[in-house]
Parts: sequence; structure tokens; C-alpha cells
Amino acid sequence: MPDTKAIVKVLKKIKHPRGVKNILDLGMVQGLKFADGAVSFVLELPERDKDIAEDLFQECQTKISALKGVEKVSIILTSERKPPKLEPARKGISEKREIPGVGAVIAIASGKGGVGKSTVAVNLALAFKQLGASVGLLDADVYGPSAPKLLGLEGRPDLVDGQIQPIEKFGLKIISMGLMVDPEAPLIWRGPMVGKAIEQFLYEVNWRGLDILVVDMPPGTGDAQLTLAQKVPLAGVVIVSTPQDLALIDARKGLEMFRTIDIPILGIIENMSTFVCPHCGEASHIFSHGGAAATAKKLKVPFLGEIPLNMALRESSDAGTPLVATMPDSEEAKIFLAIAKTIKQGL
Repeated sequence: MPDTKAIVKVLKKIKHPRGVKNILDLGMVQGLKFADGAVSFVLELPERDKDIAEDLFQECQTKISALKGVEKVSIILTSERKPPKLEPARKGISEKREIPGVGAVIAIASGKGGVGKSTVAVNLALAFKQLGASVGLLDADVYGPSAPKLLGLEGRPDLVDGQIQPIEKFGLKIISMGLMVDPEAPLIWRGPMVGKAIEQFLYEVNWRGLDILVVDMPPGTGDAQLTLAQKVPLAGVVIVSTPQDLALIDARKGLEMFRTIDIPILGIIENMSTFVCPHCGEASHIFSHGGAAATAKKLKVPFLGEIPLNMALRESSDAGTPLVATMPDSEEAKIFLAIAKTIKQGL
């Protein structure tokens, strides 16, 4: 069976198509790991090298897979890296630094959009507050920010002594791109610009005094997720999915990405799990049922619970009056509270 040195030797033979140096010496390989037959790393290319990214990806995949004893190769391809100054490879993925005044940072993620992740993030943040924590919410979905709508936010954040002051509502400290730009205007940004915006939200906002910062991630496995993972020592990530197979395929991809870059998986939540008819009381599994629990068991991560699909949750979200804050005695609010307790215990 090969060791890490053998894998490094292979990577050193993969040259950058536009130069004489190999991808390892150029610092494009980050977070290399090899254990139990599985190789994983991040392949970081500058924006200008996007045209050769797929070729390099396939060359790495093919040559490492050919090593005897390698059973699985997981490569995360990103254009997050700035155009080189050609610099030597660094250890690890990147330098991480704490957010001043913040205890634990928890990411709420999903493999695909439309699974209710932002609604879950907002209500979980409020549930953590009910448990006595001081909580902030960072809406990191730069292209489709949901926090202003879900929390009924108005106005723009102030700038005091060079720091952005988060908007406060329902006892949460909140920041979102939706508070910075016209909500009707499309945001047309490249990946590096998204990374820079998230970095500013992490380190140029006055988050001091928080026990927990909940980060509502955009769906998928792109630059925003890697920026967060590279910059901040995350306490863990929660994956949100509906129970249907299509959503779970993408949820598994997202989960494996976070595993590859050494982020603890706090668990999976099944959203829109069951619909109970308000007239006859009959339960219907519109998006199937139990898929998230089965996935959690298969991947050996905690299953955190099921959140039903119902009118009260939808109406409170649309009205900007989140259910956990405005109907704390409802059955749905109690589910969020139970999930928050489980997550807190797992930190």
C-alpha cells in the first residue's frame, strides 16, 4: 500500500501546462490526506486557469487512482486561489483565525437549493437563543440572501470605528448581503468576489459577545463553502435535506466535501418530512419520508430530527415572524428546540 510520500511523488510529476513547475510546488494542492485507502485534497487554481482546470483534475484523478492500494480519490476543485506569485506549497488548507468575541461557529448547509435551509437556519439560531446562548446569524448566501425576508429586516447596517454593526432583531445579531444592496437588483459576481464578501462578514462585522454564530450557507459545494472552511475554525456543519432521493444525492456530496476538508459533521436534518392535512388530520409524505435518517445511518453521522411541512411554518417565514420567536409553544418550535439542544451537546 502506498504512503503519503508516494502520492506526493505522483503529484510532483503533474506539471502546470503553462510552465515548468509542478502543481505541488506551485501551492495548488492543499490539505492532502491519505487514510484507509482514501486520498483527498483541494486543488486550488487561480481564476485565469479555469480553462485548464478540468484537465488537471482528470490527470490527478487518473494518476493517483492508478496507485496500488488507493481505493478512493476525492478532489475538490476551486478557483478561490489568487493569481500566483509562484509560491511553495503550504501546509494544510490555509491559515485559520478566530472571529474576535465569538465562541462556536456553526454552518448550516445543503447540497441543493429549495430544501428550506434558510428557514431552518433562522429558527435554529432562535432556538439556541432560547437555550440561553448569545447568538448571531450570518447570511452567507450572497446571491440569494433570505434573512431579510425571513426576519422582517429593514434598514442598513451602520459603520462604527471601521466595523459593520449587525442589525438586531428577535435577540439575534444579523448580517446579510440583502441588507447592503437593492433587493430587486441581481448580484453578478465572480467566485473570488463572493469569497471576499464572506471574509468581510466574518472579520469586519462587530460580532463580539456571541456564544454561537450560525452561518446560513448558500446551497452546493462552491467557493463560499471553501472560503468559510479555510478561514474559520468551524465547530461543525449541519446538513439540511428533504427526504427525496434527488435532494439526498446532493446532500451526500455536500457532506463528503466538508469531511474531505476536516469539518466536523454535527448531523443531518430532514426538512419537509411530513405534511399533516389541517382538515382531516391525515399525514402525507409528499417528498417521501425517512431518507435523511437512512442516509445519516449509512454515513455514520447523527440524525438530528424531522421538521414537518406545514402552513404555520411557511406563513411565519413569509411574514418575517419566525415561528420559534413568535410561536414558541407550537409543536414545530419544540422540534427546533430539541434539535438545537442535540447540536449544543455535540459541540
